[in-house]
Amino acid sequence: MSSADDDFGPEHRALARLIRERCRLTGNFTLRSGRESSTYFDKYLFEADPRLLAQVATLAARLIPKDTEVLAGLELGGVPVATALSLATGLPAAFVRKEAKKYGTAQLAEGAQIAGRRTLVVEDVITTGGQVASSAADLRARWALVEAVLCVIDRSDGAHLQLDAMGCKVISLLTEEELG
Repeated sequence: MSSADDDFGPEHRALARLIRERCRLTGNFTLRSGRESSTYFDKYLFEADPRLLAQVATLAARLIPKDTEVLAGLELGGVPVATALSLATGLPAAFVRKEAKKYGTAQLAEGAQIAGRRTLVVEDVITTGGQVASSAADLRARWALVEAVLCVIDRSDGAHLQLDAMGCKVISLLTEEELG
């Protein structure tokens, strides 16, 4: 896992504070992974705020591996992040469904072509990385060269067992620890 704090200093801390203030909810929540949690990061609160999403994209763009050719945003939360990153960097984006649609083009990934291209998987929040690993495997099955995943918020405490097993590096803009 890599985090941006050492690289960005005050900008990173300010973004963490904003996301903590605007997006961190307390209560009783069941996460996608099935885990229970007393905190929840409502990513749609930063994804729907153009100024905050632009700040996320500006800092996250600095973390994109240099050889990246395509940004692959995962349904649903990774799509606005990948779009903002595409606007910030000029890299093309693909939008990845959890499963290929059964009508029209029957594609798993829409937009930019991924086959044979270095594809960075983009997600908003990772807890266990299970869905991200599944989507990365689906993209690889379609000949995308997936070696890394970029997430805005990493709740995993560094435990990315499935992604590690696949040889996918996890790059995190913010960790749960940084968001308090």
